[in-house]
Amino acid sequence: MSDVSHFTLPDVGEGLTEAEIVSWKVKPGDTVAVNQIIVDIETVKSVVELPCPWAGTVESLLAAEGETVEVGTDIIAVRTQAAAGPEPEPEPEPEPEADAEPEREPETGRESVLVGYGPRSGPAKRRARKAESAEPVETAAPAGRSGATSSTSTSPEASGPVLAKPPVRKLAKDLGIDLHSVSPTGASGTVTRDDVRAAAEGATSTAHSAEPEPAGWNGLPRTERVPVRSVRKATAQAMVTSAFTAPHVSEFLTVDVTRSMKLLDRLRERREFRDVRLSPLTLVARAMCVAIPRTPEVNARWEEGADGASEIVLQRYVNLGIAAATERGLVVPKIHEAHELDLFGLAQAVDGLVARAREGKTPPEEMTGGTTSITNVGVFGVDTGTPILPPGEASIIALGSVREQPRVHNGKVKPRWVTTLGISFDHRLVDGEQGSRFLADVGALLEDPGLGLAWG
Repeated sequence: MSDVSHFTLPDVGEGLTEAEIVSWKVKPGDTVAVNQIIVDIETVKSVVELPCPWAGTVESLLAAEGETVEVGTDIIAVRTQAAAGPEPEPEPEPEPEADAEPEREPETGRESVLVGYGPRSGPAKRRARKAESAEPVETAAPAGRSGATSSTSTSPEASGPVLAKPPVRKLAKDLGIDLHSVSPTGASGTVTRDDVRAAAEGATSTAHSAEPEPAGWNGLPRTERVPVRSVRKATAQAMVTSAFTAPHVSEFLTVDVTRSMKLLDRLRERREFRDVRLSPLTLVARAMCVAIPRTPEVNARWEEGADGASEIVLQRYVNLGIAAATERGLVVPKIHEAHELDLFGLAQAVDGLVARAREGKTPPEEMTGGTTSITNVGVFGVDTGTPILPPGEASIIALGSVREQPRVHNGKVKPRWVTTLGISFDHRLVDGEQGSRFLADVGALLEDPGLGLAWG
């Protein structure tokens, strides 16, 4: 005897509330084994592979590629082998009161399954529906269709039940589409996501058929709506939170880095550095690690106590964030214990960090625990910028473009390599004198790398 089990989107250990379905590795009818990878999901910062907790046959995919779903939502149905015996009758879902507000799903623990995450240990609760919403209420599946769902409309204008899964109903509600007006193409007359989207596109084209919108440049549509998802959504939320909770102060310093550029040229010729990529960013990372102990406030964090009292936590270690631009948006993975690494170790760490970020393979532990950060706007030919602090950090340095410019050196105008550093810091933690001193120290180390012998 077989049974249909539903795999819900788990919390993979980052405390995430939602994720985007990137790509399915299986399709309906495929046979799957325990621990077989069935889907790639994109969390706030990285792409994660999810394994199947059962062996069986894929009955249906309940979430489409590109769709963002909440943790605890069913994403796939798998027909598994179960012990013989009568199937229990499903308990009817209680009707909510007319004025009931949607319930928030309580925080529940999840049992450790497979590789440390899995479905909820208890059944997921659904949000109560308002009585006046006229949305169909789910009932038991018809005979002979184990695991499928049917519905009976509560709308007085409904002509009969509409077969549609909960995610499809939600999509229709979000798009303002009446399921009774949609032509179903799924098995046994089930309405699919594509059916709902086609109905929505048809409604839009009908509404605008009288006045076609002129084309934009290069013949492209004049306007395009791009859903805010995953990395972009998380970045937006973090930046708004930081900008309106930490009072930012920004300063700038132009530095003659000719000696640093000559040092890089010499180091690249040395055998031990031939297999790593040395760049001005690597030198700035090392300079920050050397300068931070001289002004530890730039590496601190602000904590609000439960009793309303606040504390400044001085962190005598450096978890250095490196801002990396990827196809999915900006991410800031961290080099943990960066203060313990020499220049060669930092170069290796930066290369590995950026490569994993661009491949979407940054592990969750590299996305948390940062104490300070660098953003390299110089790679885009920009002189400098005013960076926004990553939430929870006291300072961030922006490295501008390194250019050869005329500059007075030893009383004469000569071509010199010059860059501009920008710093933003949290004024609750860092006074202007402290922020200025730290920026000046980093600049001094870049202007004369030999100071590292005296300070480090």
